[in-house]
Amino acid sequence: MTRPGLRRPAGTEQRATWLELFYDLVFVFAITQVSHHLLEDLTWRGAGQSALLLLVVWWSWNYTTWVTNELDPESPVVRLLMIALMLASLLMAAALPDAFGSEAGLFVGSYLAIQVGRHTFLTFTAAEPGTIERERAGRILVWFVGAGVFWIAGALADGAARTVLWLIALAIDYGAPLATYWIPRREFVVGEAAWEVSTAHFSERFALFVIIALGESIVITGATVSGAELDAPILAAFATAFLTTAAMWWLYFTYVARIAERRLELASNRTRMARDAYTYLHVVLVAGIIVSAVGDELVIAHPSEALDGAEVAAVVAGPAIYLLAHALFRLRLTGTVSWRRLTGAAACVVAGVVAGGADALVLAVIVLAVLIGVIASETVAAARRGRRGEPSPLDRLEATPG
Repeated sequence: MTRPGLRRPAGTEQRATWLELFYDLVFVFAITQVSHHLLEDLTWRGAGQSALLLLVVWWSWNYTTWVTNELDPESPVVRLLMIALMLASLLMAAALPDAFGSEAGLFVGSYLAIQVGRHTFLTFTAAEPGTIERERAGRILVWFVGAGVFWIAGALADGAARTVLWLIALAIDYGAPLATYWIPRREFVVGEAAWEVSTAHFSERFALFVIIALGESIVITGATVSGAELDAPILAAFATAFLTTAAMWWLYFTYVARIAERRLELASNRTRMARDAYTYLHVVLVAGIIVSAVGDELVIAHPSEALDGAEVAAVVAGPAIYLLAHALFRLRLTGTVSWRRLTGAAACVVAGVVAGGADALVLAVIVLAVLIGVIASETVAAARRGRRGEPSPLDRLEATPG
């Protein structure tokens, strides 16, 4: 058991709290920093570095979400912990633009303060000795410390050596849940059943991070337009960018978010489903939104010009990655293939090949048309089911006994 007052009462279902929403504000800034990092270096190296930064940001937020899924955010002690994590997260976000340069120490130090500090608290403050809560938190802490050796070594190194060491550290961090935090020569007593997932809170928190990413996209497009001369092409590009973001929102929040929550609730192994579908796959959704935001900014800045190869890739790759992530998400949740969304992802790539030499605004409108086409085809399919008297996938799930 955890110490009194720190854990939410057993059997209760909580929703996202004001403290968690306050905590998320830091990550609006962090996601913006990742977008700017990619925009400033549209090369394979820049894309790889931006991906690493996103994975680090995501991993720090993700573990805190698992923690608040069990602890009571109304506890003064937990509130102080969250505020401390916010401060460290803000420092990490501030270091992102030059994380591969002079701010490597601040970047790594902040990240390790978040991960090691949080799980030191969970191990030695939040849980009683001899409990499963202390055992599992202690194992996670050991993995974070092990990865920390490579994070610190990378911060002290330069160039390619830094990248290699950080990739090793990232592999340890991301591989730990798959290994269920196994430690050699220690009796294995921690399995997936040691975690309890509060379904409504968990799915809501990850959906809110999707909102964070979409909000960052709107902020970027708005900031770009505010600094430009507002002629007709720029206004058209702005409208196209906004509608693209709105289409992404539609694709996730119309049915997917609610169906996923119900699927998680009904899962025979809820912990594994939460790990795979949310912890791992949702970062791909977020990556698609970030790349799309970069593409939107490029289109608004140069609506009547043809973009170069890397810029074209940003415009079409964001929505393509987003649709592909949706298909992977559905495959993990249901074991079925979303052919409409896979086709949409392929169509975005084809648009980049066929219309890559057209004006940026033309290319952006084609990509928007692909997203609208996916939405329209799914809406038509739902209407046909209704006319046949067939229940929707969500209705069938809600009728399933829990």
